[in-house]
Amino acid sequence: MFDLAIIGGGPAGVAAGVYAARKRLTTVFIAEHIGGQSTDSVGIENWIGTEKISGVELAKSLERHLRAYAGDMVELHIGERAEKAEKIEKGFSIHTQKGTYEARAVLIASGGSRRKLEIPGAAEFENKGLTYCASCDGPLFSGQDVVVVGGGNAGFESAAQLLAYCKSVTLIHRNEVFDKADASTVEAVLKHPNMRVLRSSEPVEVKGSGFVSSVMVKSRSTSEVTEVPAAGVFVEIGMIPSTTYAKDIVTLDPLGRVPVDAKNQRTSTSGVWSAGDCTDELYHQNNIAAGDAVKALEDIYYWLKSHS
Repeated sequence: MFDLAIIGGGPAGVAAGVYAARKRLTTVFIAEHIGGQSTDSVGIENWIGTEKISGVELAKSLERHLRAYAGDMVELHIGERAEKAEKIEKGFSIHTQKGTYEARAVLIASGGSRRKLEIPGAAEFENKGLTYCASCDGPLFSGQDVVVVGGGNAGFESAAQLLAYCKSVTLIHRNEVFDKADASTVEAVLKHPNMRVLRSSEPVEVKGSGFVSSVMVKSRSTSEVTEVPAAGVFVEIGMIPSTTYAKDIVTLDPLGRVPVDAKNQRTSTSGVWSAGDCTDELYHQNNIAAGDAVKALEDIYYWLKSHS
């Protein structure tokens, strides 16, 4: 039986793996691939310590770091997907399509996937002006007109970031009111002179020639369709957590996220921690995911020592 099972290969999982190796915890590391959601980003400018890096290069860097420390402490099972986690007498068992692994403690760091915009042109222009990460790709659109799709907290937070360097930001929201966004954030963003909001509206097509040039937007009240010029489209319509395999060992919220104690990343179940985008953390960024995982590992280490 391992001391720890880490599930997930994004910045949270890799940070946890490096710390587990350094703390000499016998660990099984289970991940379909390394890199997380940022793998598709063409340029990441907020990964601390690196001025700019592509998603592919970030993934390679994370894997190199993990392998450099793994040694005989962290057993890597990259290319495996966790399918079911169960509570057993002395810990937990993790079932993948290739085998079963037992561990005294579990860190759920399996992240999630952005809910995709499913309209004509969205798939065609993904990473060609249409992106799902404002913090990763926003600076690439400095001085240009951009569109944000989604009127929740994530949409307004993305708009706030983009207003720092974009010429203008147009936010498209399905409803008339912003009932899923923090009122103070909405108020602050809407005051900006370069901010425009299209309420009760929805995008119906992304247009361009090799790269995004505009978004066709339909009014839900009048059915009128207008064309909004834009060099970039930032989609913030929700996250789908990758947590279904863990539903038998930990409580999930109605959205499928893992609720955690922000002080130590503990979940509802003793012996289970979680970090990164699969949790109910308010902010989803690589640096935050890695930091939360380090926090969890510090707590896991002392928990294991006190339960030995």
